[in-house]
Amino acid sequence: MSIWKRPINLDTLNKTSENTLISHLGIIYTDIGENSVTATMPVCHFTHQPLGMLHGGASVVLAETLGSVAANFAVEENSYCVGLDINANHIRSMRSGTVVGVATPIHLGVSTQVWQINISDERDRLVCTSRLTIAVRQKRNEQHNIKSLQS
Repeated sequence: MSIWKRPINLDTLNKTSENTLISHLGIIYTDIGENSVTATMPVCHFTHQPLGMLHGGASVVLAETLGSVAANFAVEENSYCVGLDINANHIRSMRSGTVVGVATPIHLGVSTQVWQINISDERDRLVCTSRLTIAVRQKRNEQHNIKSLQS
């Protein structure tokens, strides 16, 4: 059974990421499962740290992007989600290639959500594991949705 409370598709996710940090880092959503969202990110000069390896902050951006987007589609239209806390353990270094991040829920509550995001290399070896805690808020008079948050 799907966890999604709103219509979700890859075209919408990738379109709303244009002209954001997400597109600047080359993050592309690639799959939506019954309870997961997957995206890829290149490991290259613009995601490297000065030693030529994947920057841990880039991994955290991928993790928070996946968890936050997934969270917002797992709540009703009268709610929106914002990040409260994120942690990341960097397991393996990478100098080139592509990483794949997969966000899956650990807890989908009324006021909080917790998401696990695992980032792997092309050989399915774990590069980074992250946990994102989300606050679920109720909309007031102003509209909070992915489109208006980009303005």
